[in-house]
Amino acid sequence: MATQGRRPQRRPQKTTKPPQQKRRPGQPKQAKKVVFDAPASAPEEPRTFRLGVVPGAMPGKWIDAWKQRMPHVPLEVVPVEVADQDAAIDGLDAALVRLPLGADTVDTLHVIPLYDEVPVVVASIESHLLAADELRLEDLAGEVLIALTDDTLPAIDAPGVLAPRFAPLSTAEAIVTAATGTGAVVVPMSLARLHHRKDADYRPLVDGPTSTVALAWVRERTTPDVETFVGIVRGRTAQSSR
Repeated sequence: MATQGRRPQRRPQKTTKPPQQKRRPGQPKQAKKVVFDAPASAPEEPRTFRLGVVPGAMPGKWIDAWKQRMPHVPLEVVPVEVADQDAAIDGLDAALVRLPLGADTVDTLHVIPLYDEVPVVVASIESHLLAADELRLEDLAGEVLIALTDDTLPAIDAPGVLAPRFAPLSTAEAIVTAATGTGAVVVPMSLARLHHRKDADYRPLVDGPTSTVALAWVRERTTPDVETFVGIVRGRTAQSSR
């Protein structure tokens, strides 16, 4: 009598191996497959992207975008004076410069104009020039206009402007001098902000010459890193095609 509730045991099923195919007479033996490990790709050599920047240029947003897109390539900002920018570009990956560039170097470079800066008149906080919200060239008549050794603007042709009795000064020195009331100086707005003083202020010179900031690099050294930075400056995303 079978025990109630006891399940019958199943017999293990026999597994059958697939029949081996016999090699026909004269048929060569099949070669055994040999799997080789793929060689590891060589790691990239460490490098740094060196970006020259003239005074007043503000590449902050582009540097931030570079850090997000190229975290494995550090970006080094190299200060460059306008007077030395032509020679400095040769030792950099790219540079933010002020146009125009020298005729001897412009043919060897790629140049992308980026934006124009409004010129401003910097004068002592007590100067009557600051009574207006904006100035025109005619408003400079009778004013001493300080000449610059590192001038970034085309020559200013304003009627009645007086020449100073002292030699040209650097932008920083000229703004200090203007703050004393000894004349005024015309510079791009970014330089007025860079050398801001409590005893001086500035007003836009609406009909004055503008200063163009551009990106430049040596034609023969258009590397993938340079192309990436150009794309960032032009507003391309990482998924954009070149």
